[in-house]
Amino acid sequence: MNENAMIEFRNVTFSYHSDESTEEKTILHALDFSVQPGEFVAILGRNGSGKSTIAKLANGILEPDEGRITVCGLDTSSEENHREIRRNCGLVFQNPDNQIVATIVEEDVAFGPENLGVPPVEIRSRVDAALKAVGMYDYRKKEPHKLSGGQKQRVAIAGILAMDPKCIILDEATAMLDPHGRREVMETVRRLNRERGITILYITHFMDEAAAADRVIVMDDGKIVIDDCPRAVFSQVERMKSLGLDVPQVTEMIDSLSRCGINTGGSVLDVDECIDRLANLLEEA
Repeated sequence: MNENAMIEFRNVTFSYHSDESTEEKTILHALDFSVQPGEFVAILGRNGSGKSTIAKLANGILEPDEGRITVCGLDTSSEENHREIRRNCGLVFQNPDNQIVATIVEEDVAFGPENLGVPPVEIRSRVDAALKAVGMYDYRKKEPHKLSGGQKQRVAIAGILAMDPKCIILDEATAMLDPHGRREVMETVRRLNRERGITILYITHFMDEAAAADRVIVMDDGKIVIDDCPRAVFSQVERMKSLGLDVPQVTEMIDSLSRCGINTGGSVLDVDECIDRLANLLEEA
């Protein structure tokens, strides 16, 4: 085991058991991987590949059938560790409405630290700091149900931040948002990772979001099939498509030009990089 890992899965197997039959559906097969402190790791995979199961296992919501999972060195199979694990490693779900419990934004953000027994004066400080960190301080007196989807999700992230976590797991947290809301959440997550060193485990089906990570893990049928930096992962356009996944649109466009015999200089990951690459091609033409 890697004692310094933020999250570590060792030989983890997990199956869902049906109450209506004796059949089991194995979702994860002898899974091995770790996330280091300060890393931003994205997990990709088609539906049913085991992505969301990883999030629930890492937060102690589910327990593995076999193997061991540790978070901040704490074994998730021990119930007495769950409180500390969830304080150190917050989980943000797909639907922000499922995490909002209060009728005023700042009261919702205070809910977590209150349950941890944090003194009132420190709660006030944590709530203000968390709302400022996600750009929602000016909305602290608002009613959550009147906010946009992206704003609600940022409030949900603030609620996790107020518990002073070392790691945040986001389980398809932008899936229900429009492009503007997605951009708001992604900018927030990237800033928290870069400026505050918070470890991010980001589960998504949006390729452009995964391209912003330090590392991308690709799942298929409960196993890791690719684990590398975004550029190395998305340069494998045909392989990603064979796994039922896309690549960022700009990556696919440059790949198509390369297949036409144009020397594009390799893959790109974002729009700015694509514009620069195309401008160079035009200058050379």
